[in-house]
Amino acid sequence: MEVQDVVKNITWLGHDGFLIKGDGKAIVIDPFQVKQCEPADVILVTHEHYDHCSPEDIQKVQEASTVIVTEADSAKKLSGDVRVVQPGDKLTVSGIQIEAVPAYNTNKDFHPKQNGWLGFVLTVDGVRIYHAGDTDLIPEMDSIKADIALLPVSGTYVMTAEEAVEAAKIIKPKLVIPMHYDSIVGSADDARRFSDALSGTCEVVVL
Repeated sequence: MEVQDVVKNITWLGHDGFLIKGDGKAIVIDPFQVKQCEPADVILVTHEHYDHCSPEDIQKVQEASTVIVTEADSAKKLSGDVRVVQPGDKLTVSGIQIEAVPAYNTNKDFHPKQNGWLGFVLTVDGVRIYHAGDTDLIPEMDSIKADIALLPVSGTYVMTAEEAVEAAKIIKPKLVIPMHYDSIVGSADDARRFSDALSGTCEVVVL
């Protein structure tokens, strides 16, 4: 399937939360303050901070058959079919290929590398989608291959819009979607600056 077709099936739930539909499945990432979302076949949780690992929001989209993929800290707060992974792990859940990748801060202390917190690369309808999690611009981005990248842009706890532009230039996705703004930190202006700076480099979709 083409990237343009897949992006139509990506819904931003606000902050770092997304619903991605494809291969007959619904994948939800980091649901937080969810108003409306269909049940998930797979839930991915990047790390234990309350705005990413929100048990009450996860319960809104979780069914008995839902598989949750996360790291050890978040797993302690969740129940059901929870699979614990570390950066570098790969697994297939409900036919969806999932790769756990590192997400951490380089110049602040909110997300230490030693915690083993996560970003994810998932393959949906043959398209590789990278959800960066809460991260700065990190060397491991050199080796990430993705058609669509979901990148934080707010600064404070994660990359600034300008650093996210550099990340996009390193990863070279066909399409990029900004996240982590207009909720706890950051504003729509961060997404705008990010989009403007990448004009002519790669396609940006602001959801």
